[in-house]
Amino acid sequence: MRRNVWAALTGVVAAATVLASAELVAVFLSASASPLFAVGSLAIDLAPPGVKDLMISLFGTGDKAALLTLLGIVVVAGACAAGLLEYYRSPWGIVVLVVFSAIAVVAVTTREGASGFSAIPTVIGMLVGVFVLRALQQRLKRWTTREAGVRKRAEAAAAVIASGVSTPVAAEIAHVDTAAQPVRTGPAAYERRQFLTFMIVAAAASAVVGVGSRLMNATATAVLNARNALVLPAPSTPAPAIPPGAELGITNLSPVITPAADFYRIDTALQVPQLNPDTWSLRIYGMVENEVTISFADLLALPLIEDTVTLTCVSNEVGGDLIGNATWLGYPIRDLLARAKPTAGADMVLSKSSDGFTAGSPLEVLQDANRQSLLAVGMNGAPLPIEHGFPARMVVPGLYGYVSATKWVVEMKVTTFAQDMGYWTPRGWSALGPIKTSSRIDTPRNASGLAAGTIPIAGVAWAQHTGIAKVEVQVDNGDWVEATLADAISADTWRQWMLPWQATAGDHVIAVRATDASGYTQTTDQAPPAPNGSTGLHTIQLTVQ
Repeated sequence: MRRNVWAALTGVVAAATVLASAELVAVFLSASASPLFAVGSLAIDLAPPGVKDLMISLFGTGDKAALLTLLGIVVVAGACAAGLLEYYRSPWGIVVLVVFSAIAVVAVTTREGASGFSAIPTVIGMLVGVFVLRALQQRLKRWTTREAGVRKRAEAAAAVIASGVSTPVAAEIAHVDTAAQPVRTGPAAYERRQFLTFMIVAAAASAVVGVGSRLMNATATAVLNARNALVLPAPSTPAPAIPPGAELGITNLSPVITPAADFYRIDTALQVPQLNPDTWSLRIYGMVENEVTISFADLLALPLIEDTVTLTCVSNEVGGDLIGNATWLGYPIRDLLARAKPTAGADMVLSKSSDGFTAGSPLEVLQDANRQSLLAVGMNGAPLPIEHGFPARMVVPGLYGYVSATKWVVEMKVTTFAQDMGYWTPRGWSALGPIKTSSRIDTPRNASGLAAGTIPIAGVAWAQHTGIAKVEVQVDNGDWVEATLADAISADTWRQWMLPWQATAGDHVIAVRATDASGYTQTTDQAPPAPNGSTGLHTIQLTVQ
């Protein structure tokens, strides 16, 4: 009987490690990927209306707590069953653990806004749980086997004593086994300590990690709910209409507007900051006549404007995908700075994220009346995604993100480049980060097996705040041929381009170069991203059959 209790408890501890590990991973991946409440939400979705009505009639506003209690009972019962099955019918206990985890995976991946990546915390939790269950079971079996063996020997010794047999061997057995105190000392006691120590450590670690992670995920969930409930005001100045000819409609060509889910994310935040818009504020201070503090409600009450801007990461390699184009909603930073009234001598704004990241932007760029540098609150018609800076971030056309695109921004210090440096400058990157004119081939990719005939060569080109004037394509080191440009949205966005190519059988090399509105044509000199952006021509190799 006691053995069954211990076996059942191994299942409970293993289930606890599944949940704790999943909660911990969800802290770093996404609060919505936590399985704890996703399973409850799935149960609510699948429950027949009659069951929901019954729960409400029985528990009123406590129906959610009752549901979670019921789920907890089911999980504990299933965990006990897993422990017993693993002890007596291995590996069926592990199968039960995997089945429960699979249900949790279904729950988290079917929630609103979930993706395949949402399954990662639960899968990792399952692997940890399987490891703990196996480790506990191995220790339990060694303990019970040793104890059973010693008890049998003790019983044999007692029988010898009771029989009155007085041979030298019987006397030796009786002496050894009656003096051994098998339950408290010897190999069995050692295995018992090993089992109990592992179980206590695993249970305590699960409690600490699970509770701590759940509290952090609860905060993240609250912020996510606040973000999802937010209704942005209509822009006082809508973004310029996207021309019909801006989209060429070619397969595998990057769309003109990058969906938020596909927009690149590069930042220093190991854990995505969770800022409640009700308590968020932005402080503008430093070399100013008037220190300014603005709340999120204040920001939304201002006349917001929309603008479509392409952002680029300085780490983008030639031909890389660390670039995206979106329509942003926000308030001009120059107008906020006008309130603060920078004093003479200031030439830089050091913006700071809630996680400590800083970026040094030229003051004159942020004050430029012909550049829509925004304190953005919206992206593609919706509130900023949390991983892209909710509730507010900076969007500055023409500058690489490391000197301008501060997410989760909470401070702007008006200062000088001589006095302050952004996060990346002391790490070897240039203090100034104007975006370099560049272009990329999206289709065809480096590949083999293409059929001969007319193939569109297409891609995107960018020179933010300057604009693209021309794109040319070179095949097999031949002449440069001008491609067809899609209509421009503005000088701050990328442009699609396309060139029909009569592909012939064999191996080919294709290169692209762009010329911006100033007349500058991309250099052929290859340079890495550090210290101020990569250069060179994007070139692909492919085989046509």
